[in-house]
Amino acid sequence: MFRYTLMRLGVFLGCLVVVWGLVYSGVAPRGLGDSNYMWVVLLALVISAPISFVVLRGERDRASAQVVARVDRVKANLDRNRSQEDEVLDETARGAGGRTS
Repeated sequence: MFRYTLMRLGVFLGCLVVVWGLVYSGVAPRGLGDSNYMWVVLLALVISAPISFVVLRGERDRASAQVVARVDRVKANLDRNRSQEDEVLDETARGAGGRTS
């Protein structure tokens, strides 16, 4: 997951450098007034999203598989803990039911 995040950040930074160069060379519009930095960042985000979606597909699938495995492991641990609690409660109920006052 960390690797995918770093790769996604790398794609964004690459797009940011390219957009910054295009804006300051005059190829792309400079934005409105003092919004130049925001314009460059937003344009880089818009460009990097589809690039990341296509280029990082394999890495995203691997990260997704890791997340699914982790969630399944946590669910199994919760189910195991619940069954242990149920066994303790059943034993307690049987022990209390066998006693007479």
